[in-house]
Amino acid sequence: MSTPPLASGPHGPDALRPLLDTVLHALHAGTAARGGPLPAGGPDAVTARVRDAAGDVLPDTGDPDALRTLVTALTEGAADPAHPLCAAHLHGPPLAVATAADLAASVLNPSLDSWDQAPAASALETLLTRALARETGATDALVTTGGTESNQLALLLAREAADGTLRLVHGANAHHSLPRAAWLLGLPAPVVVPTPTGTLDPAALDEALDRVPGPHLVAATAGTTDAGLIDPLPEIADRCAAHGARLHIDAAYGAGLLFSDRHRPKLTGLDAAHTVTLDLHKLGWQPIAAGLLTVKNPDDLTALDQRADYLNAHDDTEAGLPDLLGRSPRTSRRPDILKIAVTLKTLGRDGLGALVDRVCDLAQQFADLVTGHPGFELHAPPTISTVLFRPTDATDDTVATIRRTLLTTGRAALGRARADGRLWLKATLLNPHTRPDDLAALLHLVHLVEGNTPR
Repeated sequence: MSTPPLASGPHGPDALRPLLDTVLHALHAGTAARGGPLPAGGPDAVTARVRDAAGDVLPDTGDPDALRTLVTALTEGAADPAHPLCAAHLHGPPLAVATAADLAASVLNPSLDSWDQAPAASALETLLTRALARETGATDALVTTGGTESNQLALLLAREAADGTLRLVHGANAHHSLPRAAWLLGLPAPVVVPTPTGTLDPAALDEALDRVPGPHLVAATAGTTDAGLIDPLPEIADRCAAHGARLHIDAAYGAGLLFSDRHRPKLTGLDAAHTVTLDLHKLGWQPIAAGLLTVKNPDDLTALDQRADYLNAHDDTEAGLPDLLGRSPRTSRRPDILKIAVTLKTLGRDGLGALVDRVCDLAQQFADLVTGHPGFELHAPPTISTVLFRPTDATDDTVATIRRTLLTTGRAALGRARADGRLWLKATLLNPHTRPDDLAALLHLVHLVEGNTPR
């Protein structure tokens, strides 16, 4: 067997071209075989199809058709976020230009743990992180794998700034990664402030900060996972300032509103935070992963300082080679900034803002359809692009059964959320190509399934 070709180097593009054709044909074939937003049959059927297609995944003799076979199988068994009836999660369809840029990142394969592995990528990362940091009123930002890593880093930096002692205070609406990060970092159990209206109440926060000894890190949310709600950020910032508490804002979902002139005011108060989580593979249309943590005080980043002579020797950094090791707790890091930078420069603020406005409008249109249908109940008007709804007078068991029926038959993907003590169907609208008739079809499909669901 001849030595397989490489993706990079002078002959890399020539080697990739026919393989890309294979991938594109397999994507078409798999999508056609699926025929809908996700595969039919449920977990057992999907597992069986993948097992049949993959066969022996480590054969003695290689299979030259493996690329076509496995890409086709993965596509056929995928939940396609670009399908208008796939609206379960904060899992957006990536832009074509961002995906193309991500291919270049994979081909070049720089690792952002030392300058000599990523000369241009390290320079681009500096430009991008500082530009996005300014959007939140910060001075710098770290690239992460997403909201979970960003939230964990925020707690880590806060703990070190407080000399190792810290109490996390967050609303009951906070993302699960925050209490998990406190556990991972060996911090005391967080103080959870009830959020009966879905957002963090400043008066209840004030009481908790009075009652619980500090130092405190308050975590607010700009775009909850369940309903896309935004905490009252200015009032929370005022309470934090009055108590000398550090403020972190998890804007993994809501940060994309910064690009929209119409919706940016919803994030007023974001610039008061010490750290902010951004996640542009949500309301930024990036391939996973594309997270950031913005940091107001650059001195906080000294907590990540680390020395490894083969990566950032003192004499190298003194001679002017950038030190990248203190930019992340990870060592090897792919250049996720390339796809983000290409997207920002290609679309500009206006283009990204138009996408944000579009999906927010779609959410309002869907909410209007729900309100106008006598068979459905709307939880509340959408804040961003998430709509909670349920069939009128349905039990929670019926709501859960409707969702699972849609999933296992492959007809639609809707999420679930518990609010006001009841279970709701959740439509998270992140596809800007969705049309009004798609929204009507989704609601009609739920209505049909509900009519055939035993109560």
